[in-house]
Amino acid sequence: MPQPESMTRIPRATAVAAGTGRPARAAAARRPAGRAAAVLPPLVFGLLLLGSWEAVTATGAVSAFFLPAPGTVAQAFVDAVAHGSLLDYTWQTVLESLAGSALGIAAAVPLGYLMARSTIAARALQPYLAASQAVPAVALAPLLAIWVGYGLLPIAILCALLVFFPMLVNTMLGLRELDPEVLNAARVDGVGHWGMLRHIEFPLALPSVLAGVRTGCTLSITGAVVGEFVMGGEGLGQLLAVQRGQADSTGLFVSLLTLTLLAAGTYGAVRLVELRVDR
Repeated sequence: MPQPESMTRIPRATAVAAGTGRPARAAAARRPAGRAAAVLPPLVFGLLLLGSWEAVTATGAVSAFFLPAPGTVAQAFVDAVAHGSLLDYTWQTVLESLAGSALGIAAAVPLGYLMARSTIAARALQPYLAASQAVPAVALAPLLAIWVGYGLLPIAILCALLVFFPMLVNTMLGLRELDPEVLNAARVDGVGHWGMLRHIEFPLALPSVLAGVRTGCTLSITGAVVGEFVMGGEGLGQLLAVQRGQADSTGLFVSLLTLTLLAAGTYGAVRLVELRVDR
């Protein structure tokens, strides 16, 4: 006996809804598992590392002068943040790092675009840029002090020199890997040079550019510390130099912990920007 039309539609709609709902529920169930898989390995490794560190110091296998206990370092870090001048030193290093990163981006991204789009420019500049990476930053710092002087500017320039190369390489790779068919189709549609750069090339190459920026901004922390070691300053590099002279191992660990957190925070901040761009 034939079924009424209304009775045949309801099961079909229910089946469609169930079919589309199952993948959504499965994806929602996988998200917590994915987050746990991303967080648990580094968390477990960190706990094992801290446990080993605590065991070595608690048994007296290593003197506290050479390796202070984790609890001692943590208490000294809290005291330095709450009652000391650690935040002032950290802010100065952050300021130098930001200035150097901005200089590096301003130089690397346009030059990377030029070298990606001009074979002559790439052939002329690549040997010299590659050779420049053989010169250590510590060797450049005294020259910058002679040429520019002391203060924020020479340290920012040193940071820019450190972050320049990874930003340049990633910009070139991002632009060279664009789909030629997409670019040719845009040209056929009458897109001009600036329109191509603004609406097609730059948006498509932006994830690769941001990957270079992420690496460079993390390296800029190292550049700031190296610059302060050689040229002086009021940041964490100068604080490390003072603690080294005083043989303050606990203070050195506190400064190194601050630099580690600073680098991780910088890396994470740029990574969040990348995720927003991907979405």
